[in-house]
Amino acid sequence: MSRAFIFPGQGAQTIGMGRALAEAYPAARAVFEEVDDALGEALSALIWEGELDELTLTQNAQPALMATSLAAMAALKAEGVGVEAAGYVAGHSLGEYSALAAAGALSVADTARLLRIRGRAMQEAVPVGEGAMAALLGLDFQAAAAVAKDAAQGEVCVAANDNDPAQVVVSGHKAAVERAVEMAKGAGARRAVMLPVSAPFHCPLMAPAAEAMAAALDAVEIARPAVPLVANVVAEAVSDPETIRGLLVEQVTSAVRWRESVAWMAAQGVDETWEIGAGKALTGMVRRIEKSLATRAVGTPEEVTAAAESLG
Repeated sequence: MSRAFIFPGQGAQTIGMGRALAEAYPAARAVFEEVDDALGEALSALIWEGELDELTLTQNAQPALMATSLAAMAALKAEGVGVEAAGYVAGHSLGEYSALAAAGALSVADTARLLRIRGRAMQEAVPVGEGAMAALLGLDFQAAAAVAKDAAQGEVCVAANDNDPAQVVVSGHKAAVERAVEMAKGAGARRAVMLPVSAPFHCPLMAPAAEAMAAALDAVEIARPAVPLVANVVAEAVSDPETIRGLLVEQVTSAVRWRESVAWMAAQGVDETWEIGAGKALTGMVRRIEKSLATRAVGTPEEVTAAAESLG
């Protein structure tokens, strides 16, 4: 069986995530300690005992979700399952950084610091209240992109996340996104809902954040990943460190091509995905993209044990 390890993005965060892993596996606890040390603060205390509003702040959610994913990977490794058990790694937006750290392309400390910078830069790129995102349900990517284009009317409104065949997220100026929500219903969308996000991610308004990430990424070492990364921007596998560096910058303003990424992996013979870390959002998307793929969530000690036993 050929499998891919996939890593969740923003929105999967919950208070208490990863705590059971840290209590069950010293290697998982060490990941949270390493992230705390890299950031110079007790992010783990916020993750396990804090307020959800504070955890959901982009600058906190991004390193927190990465820490939880890498803690799950550390627990898997303690059970004898390394990243080499996968043919590919992939992540949704910030999950791409988790995937790269899991594959050894980035150190845990560098990844934590990069995601703190990324979270702050994305938050600061657009003044609060000026940008928005909305999920258009029941439209495919081409239909959603057409709605976004019609709704722009001189502002920015683009299809930002191609999540699955019937879920596309649009992003841009708030008024334009609100127009897209109204127009989507007329275009046949089953539902169109504004999302509770603090900034319009993955659209041209994020250009200042892309500049910040270019500078931050220039300062870190990127190694060749142990297994190829299926990158959001190109929806195919990459392994060259300098290519990865460029794609991580481009990713800030570009659409997340998740549906195409999963379809590409299936076409290469992947028949199983393991969602490593918090939640099961990607697992649901995978099932809607490629019904033939087996799926598994790996985010609790019980799930880690079951996953390891499945390779037995």
